[in-house]
Amino acid sequence: MKHHFALGLLLAAFGSGAQTVDIAQAREIDLDGLRGLGPATTRRILEERERQPFRDWKDLMKRTPGMGPKKASQLSEQGLRVQGQTYPPSRAH
Repeated sequence: MKHHFALGLLLAAFGSGAQTVDIAQAREIDLDGLRGLGPATTRRILEERERQPFRDWKDLMKRTPGMGPKKASQLSEQGLRVQGQTYPPSRAH
């Protein structure tokens, strides 16, 4: 019975379709695959990241025109991470 439960969890994880995309290593194709990011925004993110890595979600939103809390939340739900954090960043210590 334990094996069936573990298999079910494994299949659910793979079946969810969500994959983690860390903004520090994301390629253009990775970012373009996220709903809500067009080519212009993707290029802007990559240019800003090249200039200086993003410190956190607040930094990403400040340096990316059109990126507000709603878009950040949508992207986070699709698997985008900034410094390993989801949006809104967890407050746990």
